[in-house]
Amino acid sequence: EAEDAWSETFRSVWPLSDAPPLPVQQNQWEESQESKGLEGSKQSNKSLKSQISQESKEKIILHPDTAPGPARPNLARSSPARPRVCIPVFPGTNGEDDARRAFHRHGAVPRETVFLDARPEHLNEALKNLAARIRESQILFIAGGFSAGDEPDGAGKYIAAVLREPRIADAVHHLLSGDGLILGICNGFQALIKSGWLINGAPGIPGPDSPTLMPNRIGHHVARIVRTVSLSTIPSPWLGKIPPGSVHSLPVSHGEGRLAAGESRLEELFREGRAVFQYCDESGRPSMAGAHNPNGSAMAVEGLLSPCGRILGKMAHSERWRSGTLIDVPGMETEQPLIAGGVQWFR
Repeated sequence: EAEDAWSETFRSVWPLSDAPPLPVQQNQWEESQESKGLEGSKQSNKSLKSQISQESKEKIILHPDTAPGPARPNLARSSPARPRVCIPVFPGTNGEDDARRAFHRHGAVPRETVFLDARPEHLNEALKNLAARIRESQILFIAGGFSAGDEPDGAGKYIAAVLREPRIADAVHHLLSGDGLILGICNGFQALIKSGWLINGAPGIPGPDSPTLMPNRIGHHVARIVRTVSLSTIPSPWLGKIPPGSVHSLPVSHGEGRLAAGESRLEELFREGRAVFQYCDESGRPSMAGAHNPNGSAMAVEGLLSPCGRILGKMAHSERWRSGTLIDVPGMETEQPLIAGGVQWFR
């Protein structure tokens, strides 16, 4: 009932936005739903047992070796030209509306799915409903925000626990076994890393040398515009419209965005071409300076790619760009075509 009411409200206010009219086809995808709920995974997710030391010398790879990384699967694009996008709305996330507008602007059919957890006994139904929604989609987008208030044990752990749940994991495997794509931004990036999907391409607890996201080195939340430069030349639908060396200005808003990992593991990610974005200065040069890399990410890494090339996670909010917004900020005149590339890949 809440979701139906929200859909009605959304359709009433949509004409007031700068987006194109909602397509009739979207109605055909919407189903009537009974009220859903999700047990507040009030059970805490265990924190990573290994803390990544930052004592080692951090260094920046300005021109990483972009030799071919792991073999990419042979993808047969059998999905419709207007891919359906599942956008779960978890407790505390706040980037769903921006994502819905961005995907719709580029021709996809986005659908928000509220993950309610008011009552513990509703958990089973909520998981079942989300799994079904993922299975009927071609793209899964995990939005930014502060899921479960970033408690306990740090940001993204709530969503990570959901992504590892067997029914959800099976649905994600189904998505990826075809031509599906996954994008996680900010909180979504944290969840994809901590669930194992981004680093290993499968659900699980990351190992002690695995990348993770930690509190910003500055010690508090940051909200500002940053610049990022694209690096990788390896195949990925998300990067199809972003040439290497492209610089884009993007907003960030997070308290735990500092990427950390063992030095050898990070160097391996660069060699494989999976470190796809770095924080940079005005000239596109990767930087560890706080003015350009506000969270202090190791090797200035802002975004990572999965082994299969179809799961991407990043901190900066590519989905928040809108025409006419922040036009007084240099670089905000143009959109980073990340979402556009993912949608276009199905055509």
